[in-house]
Amino acid sequence: MSEINVQLKNGEPVLVPDSATVAEALKKLDRDLAKQALAARVGDREVDLTAQLDTLRPNGEAVQIEPIVPQTRDGLEVLRHSTAHLLAAAVLDLFPGTKLGIGPALLDDPRYGFFYDVITPRALTEADLSIIEKRMKQIASKNLAYRRDEIPKHEALRVFGERDEPLKCELIDEKAGDSVSVYYIDGSPFIDFCLGPHVPNTNKLRAFKLLSLAGAYWKGDASQQQMQRIYGTAFFTQEELDAWLKQREEAEKRDHRRLGRELDLFSIQEEYGQGLIFWHPKGGAIRKEMEDYLRHELLVRGYGLVFTPHIAKRELWFTSGHEHNYADSMFSPMEFEEQEFRIKPMNCPFHIGIYKSAQRSYRDLPLRYAELGAVYRAELSGTLHGLTRVRGFTQDDAHIFCTREMVRAEILGCIDFAFHLFEAFGFKDIKVELSVRGDDRSAYLGSDEDWERAEAALVDALNNKQIPYQRIEGEAVFYGPKIDIRIEDAIGRTWQLTTIQFDFNLPERFQLEYIGEDNKPHRPIMIHRALFGSMERFFGVLIEHYAGAFPMWLAPVQVAVLPITDRINDYAAELARELRAAGFRVEANLRSEKIGAKIRDAQLQKVPFMLVLGDREMEQKTVAVRERARGDIGVMPFAEFKEMARRLVETRALTNNNQTQEVQQ
Repeated sequence: MSEINVQLKNGEPVLVPDSATVAEALKKLDRDLAKQALAARVGDREVDLTAQLDTLRPNGEAVQIEPIVPQTRDGLEVLRHSTAHLLAAAVLDLFPGTKLGIGPALLDDPRYGFFYDVITPRALTEADLSIIEKRMKQIASKNLAYRRDEIPKHEALRVFGERDEPLKCELIDEKAGDSVSVYYIDGSPFIDFCLGPHVPNTNKLRAFKLLSLAGAYWKGDASQQQMQRIYGTAFFTQEELDAWLKQREEAEKRDHRRLGRELDLFSIQEEYGQGLIFWHPKGGAIRKEMEDYLRHELLVRGYGLVFTPHIAKRELWFTSGHEHNYADSMFSPMEFEEQEFRIKPMNCPFHIGIYKSAQRSYRDLPLRYAELGAVYRAELSGTLHGLTRVRGFTQDDAHIFCTREMVRAEILGCIDFAFHLFEAFGFKDIKVELSVRGDDRSAYLGSDEDWERAEAALVDALNNKQIPYQRIEGEAVFYGPKIDIRIEDAIGRTWQLTTIQFDFNLPERFQLEYIGEDNKPHRPIMIHRALFGSMERFFGVLIEHYAGAFPMWLAPVQVAVLPITDRINDYAAELARELRAAGFRVEANLRSEKIGAKIRDAQLQKVPFMLVLGDREMEQKTVAVRERARGDIGVMPFAEFKEMARRLVETRALTNNNQTQEVQQ
């Protein structure tokens, strides 16, 4: 019997039979870790614990095993993907004849944890969710094994054909190689075409909840057949699930789609097209503050502001690689005067055009171009969600062209900029991820040497700032690794916003050059950087973070002027004019209605300050001030209120408390 060396990262090697499974090897290495493990990473592959080592051994070398454990991102993905399979098994059990679509884990959507698309013999209703969930718990309690099998493609087509699963056959036809990975839940009617990995058995799945039903189309294409999407979530413990459900209840109160309507911030209008955002004047006021802040910081940090077209010849996208790697996310080409054009899904090739418009010297570098550029992506209708997933949006895009020696400083500058921005907008809890290549290297452009150098530059920058980060396999873009920055909102949800991407591919494709100190041409490095990510998505996050009650500097209406009677209207209008002249956003409610109704209306619109004006205030040139959260804070001279409001805006204060407490004292 032959043996093989196995080891944990930075651990001592141990000899085990090469026919041993990953689980058996882990028991030899660390029994506590072996008990916790859900799956494992061996080399650059994620595998089940039942995988045999002799199928994973690269070139006779020692095998390094990294267990995938609970309370990690990878562990959560395995748990939720396995729960999606459990959901499908329960639906098949309850509704024989069901046709299965796809059922992925969702890690970046704070609303859900997984879904499965199904076509059932009869349409499911919300009442069915509790029945399906009960069956899931019954199956889970039986401690059934998740079993993987590798079979020839023709055999997989036969198996799924006999089961009358045409959608699975279609996926196998499109995506499978010569052999196909299929998963079973032993003792259930479930079988799936899937890469895995999965938990060892259903007993690992103890805290899950089905959440909602939605309509869906196969592959998101409205011309395909209608399906139903069952959404759910799963966690490692019931305590985590209960906390998330409580958070979800709060999130529903903060839903930016509802608040957007109630506060008249934005709209999406079906007759103009799904995923296209109309910014209303009040939303536009907030957007202006976002843009003013950003442009000021860009200029201070040495960026040049640029503006580029919305379309370009299709040949450009072949050169950039988007036609080969991103075509599914681009709108169809349009033809004009025997030339094909594409509407742009991103700004990078346009900024390259500005760089190439003149010869560049090392003395010119770094060059930092920034643009609030509108881009358009062909997102499937089933993925659209309010402001956070749209088809047309504005990226706060920037591209930095620099030498290799400048890369570290430029990445550090981008990280510093991002943290500064989030602090200004009231986000304190920040998490960082390093996204690198996955197993399938054919999906990425560039040499291994380039990728390793790029990754090392990003790691160096993060270590220099002493910023902890999580390494995420398979999440890099096709042209280079990236840093993704997530923020935590007021109720504990995380949102991925900022991205800093290293690109050695586009400079090569577009033959970019600068003349170095040696008087010879050299290839620059290109860094892609977006901080808000998109104006629309960040706006949606802001609405929910503040529940629509924006701080003074961001509020669409900062001051409501409320006369008690009609005879005070002239005084109210005069104060409103003075406040507008001083740069404040003001509404004067001069309607003939009771002051209580006017105050209630201003409260519902979440206006930070209300100036209540009666005869005494008009005679003494004072204002009675109400603060949104604290109520009446007293009467003061109008000039004193203006000064207090000015300080709140100029300092971008996140609350009004300090200033109003000073007034009360």
